[in-house]
Amino acid sequence: MTSSNICWGIEMGFGAIKALKVENDGGALKVLDFAVINHPKVLSTPELDQNDAMRVALGTLVSKHDLTNTRVAVSIPGHQSFARFATLPPVEPKKVPDIVKFEAVQQIPFPLEEVEWDYQTFVSPDSPDIEVGIFAVTRQKMAEQLAMLHDVGITPELATLSPVAAYNALAVDLEFTEDTPGTIILDIGTVATDMIIAEAGRVWVRSFPIGGHQFTEALVSAFKLSYSKAEKLKRESDQSKHARHVFQAMRPVFSDIVGEIQRSIGFYESVHADANLKRLIGLGSTFRLPGLRKYLKQQLQLDVYRMEQFKKLSLEGPRAGEFQASCVNMATAYGCVNQAFGRAPLRANLMPVAVLKDAMWKRKIPYFAVGAGLAAAAAGAMFIRPLIDSTAFQGADRPTVIGTVVNDARRLADDANQAGVTADSRGAMQASEIVGLVDDRALYAAVLDDASRLISMVKDAVKAQVDTDSPISKQLGDADPFTLVTLNTDFLDSPEQSSSSSRDVEENMNSLSSRIGNLRRVKVTAEFDVPLPDTTLGGFMYDIVQPILQDELPKLQSLYAIESDKAKPWESGNSTSATRSTTRSPRSARTNPRARSTGGSSSGSSDINSIAPFEYSTPEAPEQTTRVTVTWFAVFDMNSYEGDE
Repeated sequence: MTSSNICWGIEMGFGAIKALKVENDGGALKVLDFAVINHPKVLSTPELDQNDAMRVALGTLVSKHDLTNTRVAVSIPGHQSFARFATLPPVEPKKVPDIVKFEAVQQIPFPLEEVEWDYQTFVSPDSPDIEVGIFAVTRQKMAEQLAMLHDVGITPELATLSPVAAYNALAVDLEFTEDTPGTIILDIGTVATDMIIAEAGRVWVRSFPIGGHQFTEALVSAFKLSYSKAEKLKRESDQSKHARHVFQAMRPVFSDIVGEIQRSIGFYESVHADANLKRLIGLGSTFRLPGLRKYLKQQLQLDVYRMEQFKKLSLEGPRAGEFQASCVNMATAYGCVNQAFGRAPLRANLMPVAVLKDAMWKRKIPYFAVGAGLAAAAAGAMFIRPLIDSTAFQGADRPTVIGTVVNDARRLADDANQAGVTADSRGAMQASEIVGLVDDRALYAAVLDDASRLISMVKDAVKAQVDTDSPISKQLGDADPFTLVTLNTDFLDSPEQSSSSSRDVEENMNSLSSRIGNLRRVKVTAEFDVPLPDTTLGGFMYDIVQPILQDELPKLQSLYAIESDKAKPWESGNSTSATRSTTRSPRSARTNPRARSTGGSSSGSSDINSIAPFEYSTPEAPEQTTRVTVTWFAVFDMNSYEGDE
């Protein structure tokens, strides 16, 4: 069962994967584990397959650390995403989303249907204006990121931008407020630098393409080294006797970084005339380069600090020193964890809705199992007690008056049979039954509508998963995921009037039987063809069909209540490999008319095509198709039903 108070924050960097496992213990955060998985070669190395190298590093993380039964939050590199800022006019709060959407269309260089995006507003107490930050990433890039995580069995529930996570880490750890001095957070990565300005309760973000890669290239050019050797020299430059020469070789890149910072500060101050920036806090391994902090301080005229350790996060034990040395690289992972626990001031989440639903259902599955166990225990108790009572009753002496009454009853029954008063009177009621066929026309129309809605909702749910690159959507392709073959209905006034097969179905659904009791109901049995093999059918039925049948479909029906077995309202038949292309009517189902006169459900059938015929062409199915039988009950007497709940 997934723990809601333990979370892994993961930064998938170009130099290394940084991961942090934190427990939220009553508001205080406690580090349980951490990892820094360095790539054998930085992903900016020429001719290196970045995706393969990232998968290898993720596999190493999963193999060495336990990521099961915890929440996972990941970051997206700033240079692969978008952060745009705009000032909104003073408007009513309810109109802000519409104006923000208009600004998003103007600011994001892609159509909105091609991106995952979120926003956050900032309001300064000294200004009536509303500032908005718009954060976005293309769906293609998000799909690639999620695919790499899925390959190693990781399903995150939160995805945010690296600069947003870095800000959240420092804002929580250093307790940023509106009175905090204007601060620049500079996170120098492998291929790009994220610059975050935090001042007076507002945030501004910019990423520019200068990072550790450019420093390495400068050493390659100056000393005629291979890329790998230049990268090693850069990392060990503070220990080298040639540190001064290394610094001179990298000085042009220092100048380029300072130029970009000054350009960004100039733009920020032109938009915010009251800006008052006082300090700069550095993140990332590049900040360990000798002379970098001193150079920045001289050129920018700001106090320059490097994140040496977190104030509100620490690790006890033999790895405490190792964790403190890694703090300069852990801010992004720390920020992801803060946002997952709801402690972060910026809450932009770019995770696709379909993936969020999938993660939510996976978390609910253990609760369903516990509920099923409790239901089984309750059902067992219900049957054990009558068995004990029956045993005690059979062992007791039977009073003689009981035998006398039984004999009198048998004699009276024989007299009634001889008099003919117990003969079957069905023939006299045939005309009444024929007239009664039209009494439930609204009922059967509603049942057919529900079957149609179920098919439509399943198709929409499968289409919604296409962009998530889900295995089910891949296997289905363009085929119809849910094709109706037959539809059967049995009207049941009470369990005593049910057929033996219907009673068996309901008795096997203990929790369902206890809910519907003796209420009038219609048992609906529908057969569907699903173009999936039986081995992969379970995921499709549990994740897509069952939630629609039990949660979404009942909300659309007011004529009766829709109830089904909560554990498994479906059965699968044999898979077939024949490719089909036929024309038929989905309403060519067998329906049983309402039969009150005989005290039971009718076993006859009638053709619904005579009521509402239509033809459709079933698309060509894949090679493997599985026949699935879905059963649900339309329960009447709504007031009584709701009272039982």
